[in-house]
Amino acid sequence: MYKILVINPGSTSTKLAIYEDEKLLSKDTVRHSSEELKPFKHIAEQYEFRKEVIKKFLEKAGHHLSTFSAIIGRGGLLRPIPGGVYEINELMKEELREGKYGEHASNLGALIAHELASDYGIPSYIADPVVVDEMIDIARFSGHPDFERKSIFHALNQKAVARLVAEKMKKEYENINLIVVHMGGGISIGAHRKGKVIDVNNALDGDGPFTPERSGTLPMTQVIDLAYSGKMTLDEMKKRIKGNGGLVAYLNTNDALEVQKRVEDGEEYATLIYKAMALQISKWIGKMAATLNFEVDGIVLTGGLAYDKDFMVKWLTEHTEFIAPIYVVPGGDEEKALAEAALRVLKGEEKTKKYPPMEVNNA
Repeated sequence: MYKILVINPGSTSTKLAIYEDEKLLSKDTVRHSSEELKPFKHIAEQYEFRKEVIKKFLEKAGHHLSTFSAIIGRGGLLRPIPGGVYEINELMKEELREGKYGEHASNLGALIAHELASDYGIPSYIADPVVVDEMIDIARFSGHPDFERKSIFHALNQKAVARLVAEKMKKEYENINLIVVHMGGGISIGAHRKGKVIDVNNALDGDGPFTPERSGTLPMTQVIDLAYSGKMTLDEMKKRIKGNGGLVAYLNTNDALEVQKRVEDGEEYATLIYKAMALQISKWIGKMAATLNFEVDGIVLTGGLAYDKDFMVKWLTEHTEFIAPIYVVPGGDEEKALAEAALRVLKGEEKTKKYPPMEVNNA
């Protein structure tokens, strides 16, 4: 039996879990108020504060660090890397501490996991951070050399549900082709070819379908005209892309449950917008099918919107089931996905990778 501690720091919370093999022993989400976080100007300064939160969780749960087989943290903003499980090393820690590739609370996951594990001589890992990059070179071209398409997406959940669906199909993830659609506040749609995500929209920076709060791909000339109209600041333009776009812009809410209720109540405009979002997601599924030469073993719908079987799942199925069978895996349990990644390594089913990897993704 392997006991694993999972550390998943978010912007306003720290999610923690203890697993024994596949069995969840204890789990908690510790919320952090704006007042608690106010004294910290930089993410790295939250280190001791977050570490104490974790120690209190362990004390309350009745588990001593010496009893763990491994500790795995949420992967932060690193250089682009292939998917997999990585041993936490000094270079990784240095880059996360400096925020070399960006500041985010997830950077603290590896830093804290390594310190806690080192005290007791146990291994520490990260797995499938958002910067996973397995894109084929031909998919990187945008249409102009000044702009390169980048791989930033919900790698952890996409990889986890892809493995789960492969298991349901009684096949190896590394031997099949899937299109995985993660639908939350951001929406990422990845073409998984034999274990690698060879093409995916940049769910963070405005590529893809519109979402509950993001505008997705927009008509560029209109965007440029607005940006130079003198009516908008840089920050206001960025908010149009991420935060105040999508359902927020059209329906004044980012709550998909509220939108679903409005559709149930027969509100025509809400129905039109929600259907338009489904159509845009379907178009991107089609794009990823083209990347896979339409050799697709399954389409996987996941994330919070995948709970909406009456509307979103139904419409997406109508648009795309001719491409491949639809598999619905609602939600996204990041802590479970991290624990499963660590367990595969502990059982010898997967080898860890060294950061930075030597692998070049130019298939």
